[in-house]
Amino acid sequence: MVQQQTKPTVIITGTSSGVGLYAAKAMVERGWHVVMACRDLNKTVQAATSVGISRDAYQVIRLDLGNLASVRQFVQDFRATGRPLDALVCNAAIYMPLLKEPLRSLDGYELTMTTNHLGHFLLCGLLLEDMKRSPYPDRRLVILGTVTHNPDELGGKIPPQPNLGNLEGFEAGFKPPISMIDGKKFEPVKAYKDSKVCNVLTMRELHRRYHTPTGITFSSLYPGCVADTPLFRNHYPLFQKLFPWFQKNITGGYVSQELAGERVAAVVADPEYRQSGAYWSWGNRQRKDGKSFVQRVSPQARDDARAEKLWVLSAKLVGLPELVAPPVGAEVQV
Repeated sequence: MVQQQTKPTVIITGTSSGVGLYAAKAMVERGWHVVMACRDLNKTVQAATSVGISRDAYQVIRLDLGNLASVRQFVQDFRATGRPLDALVCNAAIYMPLLKEPLRSLDGYELTMTTNHLGHFLLCGLLLEDMKRSPYPDRRLVILGTVTHNPDELGGKIPPQPNLGNLEGFEAGFKPPISMIDGKKFEPVKAYKDSKVCNVLTMRELHRRYHTPTGITFSSLYPGCVADTPLFRNHYPLFQKLFPWFQKNITGGYVSQELAGERVAAVVADPEYRQSGAYWSWGNRQRKDGKSFVQRVSPQARDDARAEKLWVLSAKLVGLPELVAPPVGAEVQV
């Protein structure tokens, strides 16, 4: 136990399968202790065993990002372990493109936005204090992005495109009958894309507010098209079969779950990714040299005024009014 405590600790959400699982494996291989934050504890342990993660290298703590009370309980449970928090990876997401009507969280909010954005927003807001206290010299908070957030990219041009409007849905409280952040009619694919724009805006606002006073590195990444990820498990079976083939043979954008997990781990732990406010990418069509680069995010996702407004409204929706005022030393927008 003493030896384990000397390892840096990372929390990764959504590690029962896919990119999150392989990111956990890659972090363990880098000598980190991983807290696997998932809804299904038994499934997560089985998944970790299936990819060869040693049982003493991780622990599983239950987290349902679609339930804000569960997020708060997770933070309590993590703190009870006595571990410092050196890195946080917001990876989990749901995508339910075939829904006809919105699903609701226990808090009454549309479930995709709750799970992908609000749950992670609350998690980040609560765990910032833990990360501030960590003595680790290179603390990082990483939020997963996606090419579909950006209409400037080929993968983001497919309709419906994300549009947060003026955040009318959030301003109105985001409860029935409201299900979309722009206050308009429910559209499940757009709900997912909107949530990913929110993820990038959150990262950028975290950077603006907290990088200078804390030294924490805040960043996002798009690791490439992981076309066979379980994220698509709620899509048509034919899509699940053809999409990986299309990405492998037509676009060249396909990336395996294992390689994507390795890229996530690199952004969390490797020295060359210590750039706060960056959105790392390997390209929608993979570069032949395999090198990453800092990519410009979509016009909506680089709108600093919208980022600040989203931050304030999200803080109110999840019950963190203390986050509304910028901290002393926050970067000034120009």
